[in-house]
Amino acid sequence: MAASTEPLSDRALSIVTFAAYHHLIGGQPIRAVVRRDGAGHRADPDGVREVEARGLATTSEDEITFTPEGVAVVEAVVAAIRQAAGR
Repeated sequence: MAASTEPLSDRALSIVTFAAYHHLIGGQPIRAVVRRDGAGHRADPDGVREVEARGLATTSEDEITFTPEGVAVVEAVVAAIRQAAGR
Protein backbone atom coordinates (compact mmCIF):
# COMPACT_ATOMS: atom_id res chain seq x y z
CA MET A 1 0.00 0.00 0.00
CA ALA A 2 1.14 3.57 0.56
CA ALA A 3 4.59 4.31 1.93
CA SER A 4 3.01 5.46 5.18
CA THR A 5 1.70 2.79 7.50
CA GLU A 6 -1.19 5.05 8.52
CA PRO A 7 -4.55 4.12 6.99
CA LEU A 8 -5.96 6.41 4.33
CA SER A 9 -8.57 8.88 5.50
CA ASP A 10 -12.13 8.61 4.20
CA ARG A 11 -11.46 11.69 2.07
CA ALA A 12 -8.53 9.97 0.35
CA LEU A 13 -10.55 6.77 0.08
CA SER A 14 -13.28 8.70 -1.72
CA ILE A 15 -10.81 9.35 -4.53
CA VAL A 16 -9.61 5.75 -4.61
CA THR A 17 -13.18 4.43 -4.63
CA PHE A 18 -14.13 6.82 -7.44
CA ALA A 19 -11.37 5.22 -9.51
CA ALA A 20 -12.54 1.76 -8.39
CA TYR A 21 -16.06 2.63 -9.56
CA HIS A 22 -14.73 3.51 -13.01
CA HIS A 23 -12.73 0.29 -13.08
CA LEU A 24 -15.84 -1.73 -12.28
CA ILE A 25 -18.06 -0.09 -14.90
CA GLY A 26 -15.34 0.00 -17.57
CA GLY A 27 -13.66 -3.32 -16.89
CA GLN A 28 -10.18 -1.84 -17.17
CA PRO A 29 -7.64 -0.65 -14.61
CA ILE A 30 -7.86 3.10 -14.05
CA ARG A 31 -4.74 5.24 -14.13
CA ALA A 32 -6.37 8.67 -13.88
CA VAL A 33 -9.65 10.31 -12.90
CA VAL A 34 -11.07 13.77 -13.44
CA ARG A 35 -10.48 16.17 -10.58
CA ARG A 36 -13.14 18.67 -11.67
CA ASP A 37 -15.81 17.80 -14.20
CA GLY A 38 -17.03 21.27 -15.13
CA ALA A 39 -20.53 20.44 -13.88
CA GLY A 40 -19.85 21.34 -10.26
CA HIS A 41 -18.46 17.98 -9.13
CA ARG A 42 -14.93 17.88 -7.77
CA ALA A 43 -12.63 15.62 -5.81
CA ASP A 44 -12.30 16.46 -2.14
CA PRO A 45 -9.32 18.86 -1.80
CA ASP A 46 -8.07 17.24 1.43
CA GLY A 47 -8.28 13.81 -0.18
CA VAL A 48 -6.38 15.06 -3.22
CA ARG A 49 -3.61 16.47 -1.02
CA GLU A 50 -3.41 13.21 0.91
CA VAL A 51 -3.16 10.85 -2.07
CA GLU A 52 -0.51 13.11 -3.53
CA ALA A 53 1.44 13.41 -0.25
CA ARG A 54 1.31 9.62 0.18
CA GLY A 55 2.81 9.08 -3.27
CA LEU A 56 -0.35 7.48 -4.65
CA ALA A 57 -1.01 10.10 -7.31
CA THR A 58 0.15 13.23 -9.01
CA THR A 59 -2.35 15.98 -9.67
CA SER A 60 -3.08 18.82 -12.02
CA GLU A 61 -5.93 21.31 -12.01
CA ASP A 62 -8.16 18.85 -13.90
CA GLU A 63 -6.83 15.35 -13.29
CA ILE A 64 -5.60 12.93 -10.64
CA THR A 65 -3.08 10.49 -12.13
CA PHE A 66 -2.29 7.44 -10.04
CA THR A 67 1.29 6.29 -9.58
CA PRO A 68 1.98 2.55 -9.92
CA GLU A 69 1.54 2.29 -6.13
CA GLY A 70 -1.76 4.19 -6.40
CA VAL A 71 -3.00 1.90 -9.17
CA ALA A 72 -2.18 -1.06 -6.92
CA VAL A 73 -4.27 0.49 -4.13
CA VAL A 74 -7.19 1.02 -6.51
CA GLU A 75 -6.91 -2.59 -7.68
CA ALA A 76 -6.87 -3.79 -4.06
CA VAL A 77 -10.09 -1.85 -3.42
CA VAL A 78 -11.71 -3.40 -6.51
CA ALA A 79 -10.68 -6.86 -5.28
CA ALA A 80 -12.08 -6.11 -1.80
CA ILE A 81 -15.40 -4.97 -3.26
CA ARG A 82 -15.65 -8.14 -5.33
CA GLN A 83 -14.75 -10.29 -2.34
CA ALA A 84 -17.36 -8.54 -0.18
CA ALA A 85 -19.95 -9.31 -2.88
CA GLY A 86 -18.97 -12.99 -2.85
CA ARG A 87 -17.05 -12.98 -6.13
